[in-house]
Amino acid sequence: MKTTTNPIIQQSWARPMGGYANTDHTSQFQHFRLSWQVLVTKCLIQKLPCLLLLLLPLVLTNTGPASASETSFLQDVKGIDKPFDNRSVKQVRPIIQETVLAKEMYQGGSFRVLARKKAIQRYKCSNCHNDKPVLVNQGAILTHGNVVINHGQEDNTLSCIDCHHPKDRDFLEDKKGRKIDFDHSYQLCGQCHFRQKRDWIGGAHGKRVSTWTGDRVVYNCATCHNPHSPRFEKRFPATYSLPLD
Repeated sequence: MKTTTNPIIQQSWARPMGGYANTDHTSQFQHFRLSWQVLVTKCLIQKLPCLLLLLLPLVLTNTGPASASETSFLQDVKGIDKPFDNRSVKQVRPIIQETVLAKEMYQGGSFRVLARKKAIQRYKCSNCHNDKPVLVNQGAILTHGNVVINHGQEDNTLSCIDCHHPKDRDFLEDKKGRKIDFDHSYQLCGQCHFRQKRDWIGGAHGKRVSTWTGDRVVYNCATCHNPHSPRFEKRFPATYSLPLD
């Protein structure tokens, strides 16, 4: 089979016996570049129908109405006449902790609270606080020796029975004698800390679990505060710089 050579390439690469001493190197480079342009053009012409077929669906799907008929994001927001429901947004990070439905309502409706009872190491309390005789020496110190009560005014410090039910120790009790479940201890805290409870219900006090998407789940009071000593200890703020002195 007889092969043909591009005359431009043949002219560009034709080398006389004496070398390139009498040849213009600039013109040779231009001829060589022109030959490559010709080859690339031929390849594109041959492959162009295939490229058009591949790009045609993409061009058709991206073709939309004129930009003059499109509305801005601000106009879309102003046109909304219903309150935004964050529960309609899919929750990316699921909450794995056990939660309970709060017995309070906030401006957005119902919400959930982290359960408390499973975080108590020695719950149920009735396992020890019952009618059976105590057979362990110094049982109170053994079980509750690490509890330090620092709750209330200096001259009116709270005692155990001020919050715990005197008979059914698996429950708390408010000042009106009502039983309160440990999972809903915010009802007990709110009888004195009513301002903090109001802010907690509205979202200004406390913290939300995970992100703002999905159902609203918030920390319980005892999630952040030690119920026996609720005041946070004083500490210096975290810093990345050395002190000036």
